[in-house]
Amino acid sequence: MPNRAPTPLMQRLPGFYGWTILAAATLGMAATLPGQTAGVSLFIDAFVEDLALSRTAVSWMYTVATVVGSLALPWIGRQMDRIGPRRMVLFVGGAFALACLGMSQVRGWVTLFIGFLLLRGLGQGALGLINNHVVNLWFERRRGMAVGVLGLGMAGATAIFPPLIEQMLQTYGWAQSYVIIGALLAVGVVPLLVLLYRAEPERFGLTPDTALPSLGTASASPNDPVRGLTLPQARRTRTFWLFIAGGVCAGGLGTGLLFHHFAILAEAGAERTLAAQFFVPYGVLTAVFTLLMGALIDRVSPRYLMGILMATYAALMVSAPFAATPVWVWAYGLLFGAAQGTQNALLGSAFAYYFGRAHHGSVRGFAATIFVAGTALGPVLLALGPDWMGSFTPVLWASAPLAVAVGAVSCWAEWRRWDAQTLVATA
Repeated sequence: MPNRAPTPLMQRLPGFYGWTILAAATLGMAATLPGQTAGVSLFIDAFVEDLALSRTAVSWMYTVATVVGSLALPWIGRQMDRIGPRRMVLFVGGAFALACLGMSQVRGWVTLFIGFLLLRGLGQGALGLINNHVVNLWFERRRGMAVGVLGLGMAGATAIFPPLIEQMLQTYGWAQSYVIIGALLAVGVVPLLVLLYRAEPERFGLTPDTALPSLGTASASPNDPVRGLTLPQARRTRTFWLFIAGGVCAGGLGTGLLFHHFAILAEAGAERTLAAQFFVPYGVLTAVFTLLMGALIDRVSPRYLMGILMATYAALMVSAPFAATPVWVWAYGLLFGAAQGTQNALLGSAFAYYFGRAHHGSVRGFAATIFVAGTALGPVLLALGPDWMGSFTPVLWASAPLAVAVGAVSCWAEWRRWDAQTLVATA
C-alpha cells in the first residue's frame, strides 16, 4: 500500500478528514432511499394498479430481484478493497441514477423486474455498502458513533422524503417522479461523493480518528499495516454466523413490514394519508436510536443490543394489526424507528468491530449478500397471510416467536472479537 502525503483537498479542509468523509457518506446513505423498501413501497400500489399485476406477483418479483441483485455484493466488496471506494462510487452511483431514470420506462412485469433488480442491487445493496465501508475505514475508536451519524442519512431521508415523494406521485405520476429522482442523483449527489471519498487514511500518512499521525500507542502509527481477518477466516468463526442470523431475521421482518406497510395498515383500518404519517416518527426515532446505539456499541457488547433488537421486532409483529388510529400509527412508527435505528448501528459497525478493517469490504460484501437475501424473504412471507389466510395478522403473530428465539440465542452465546493479534472473548 503506497504511503503518501494528504491530498490538497485534505490539507485545505480543517481538522480530521474523516469528518468530511462521514458527512459525504451520510448524504450518500440518504441517496439510497429509491432503492430501499421505504422508497419502493410508495410505488407498489401504482405498479399493482397500472400494470394489472397482483400484489403477490409484485412481491415475488421484488423478492427474486433483491436476491439476484445481492449476488454482486461480494464482488463489489472485493473491488472496494482493491481499487477503493472513490472509483466504486462513481461506477455504482452513476448506474443507480440511470436505473432510477429507467424506471420511468417500466411497461410490464419484465421491465418491472429489471427495474427492481437494478434499484435493489445498486441502491440498497452496492451504494449502501460503499457508504458504510468508507466510514469504517476512517474510524476505529469512535466507529460506533460515526456509524450512528451515518445512519442519520437514511433516517432523515425516511422521515422527510416519503411524504414529498407521495406528493410528487399525486402531482406528476410515478414515471415522471422517477425521472426527477434520477436527475437529482446524477447531478447533485454522485459528483459530490466522487469528489470527497478517499481510501483508508493510512494511504495518506494518517490514522483513523485523528487529524495527524499519532504515535502515542503501538497501534496508532500510520506506518502500521491495516489489520483484520480475511473473509475465509471470518467465516470460520461462530461470531460471524451468529451475527448473520440476527441480521437476516431483522432484515426480513423489517422489510416485509415496510413493503406491505400501506396494505397492513389499510387492513387494520387506517387510511393511506394516515399510514403515510408513520414515516415521520419512524424517521425521527431511527435517527435517535442510530446515534444512541452507535454510541453504546463503543461501550456495550453488541450481542446484548442484538437481543434488544429482536425483542423490539417481536413487539412490532404483534402490534402492527392494531395500528388504525393516529395514536397507534405514531406509536407503531416510534417503535419501528427504535428497531431500525438499532439495526442500522449494529449492521453498520459490527463487522469492522469484530473482524478488523483490512478486508472489511470482502467480509461486509459477503455478509450483505446474505442479509439482502434475508430481506427479500420478508415480503413473500407476509404476503402468505392475505393470500392463504385472508389476513396479515396470523403471519405477523406467528413470526414474533422467531425474533424472540434469535434474540435469546444472541444474548446467551459467546461472541469473539478480533484485536489485531488474535480472537478474544467479549462480554
